[in-house]
Amino acid sequence: QVQLVESGGGLVQAGGSLRLSCAASGGTFGLFDMGWFRQAPGKEREYVAVINWSGGSTNYADSVKGRFTMSRDDAKKMVYLQMDSLKPEDTAVYYCAAKWMGGLDVLATKYDYWGQGTQVTVSS
Repeated sequence: QVQLVESGGGLVQAGGSLRLSCAASGGTFGLFDMGWFRQAPGKEREYVAVINWSGGSTNYADSVKGRFTMSRDDAKKMVYLQMDSLKPEDTAVYYCAAKWMGGLDVLATKYDYWGQGTQVTVSS
């Protein structure tokens, strides 16, 4: 069983920055592909970013490309999402997700483990 706990969300003004963290426990973290997803009220869960098991490959949704950066630290069993130039449309609950290594996947249904989410609110 893998447990994921997100942190770092909060209130920020448009144009500001936040760094989300995801702490993992259990499982073999170094062999998991990791993803960030977000969900706004009344909306479907949306893909944000993924990083593969080795950290050698990343992919970003078009809506966040150039503004968000995903990284991982296997020694600390942590995943990060650096969010810069935040926009009101970035407002959502952000979720960390994990799956066994197999390649980058943007589909939420492919991920086996999920955190509880952390709220990000961007004011205008």
